[in-house]
Amino acid sequence: MVQLEINGRATQVDADPATPILWALRDNLNLTGTKFGCGAALCGACTVHLDGQPVRACVTPIGSAVGHRITTIEAMHQDPVGKAVQAAWIRHDVPQCGYCQSGQVMSATALLRTNKTPTDADIDAAMSGNICRCGTYQRIRAAIKDAATTLA
Repeated sequence: MVQLEINGRATQVDADPATPILWALRDNLNLTGTKFGCGAALCGACTVHLDGQPVRACVTPIGSAVGHRITTIEAMHQDPVGKAVQAAWIRHDVPQCGYCQSGQVMSATALLRTNKTPTDADIDAAMSGNICRCGTYQRIRAAIKDAATTLA
């Protein structure tokens, strides 16, 4: 058993410490908002927060998360920044297929927690590890700026 803190709750996971966070979330805890994309930390669909920082859950073992806080998309509605990002996503009609969106929202939320007035370059840098196969990058950028304005 591996003891983790997920979305503010102490949680025991019956899995090998080498198990990626992604599979512990999806297979062991039925938290399926975090998506499998590439399995190699290249697409960002599996992005979660580890102590507030975006990490790729497909390559981060649960053993390395012991003693740290894991936050998933399921908890974003409880976070003021995450809630603002999700609302901006809706206003700007960001998702098309929607598959990458949980990872996109997690990365955008992490950006706005540390940078209240991001420039285009800041947004591009923070979001560079998140691929949207539908190509909604302009709407993503607009939604992040909108959320930043809302939070100001």
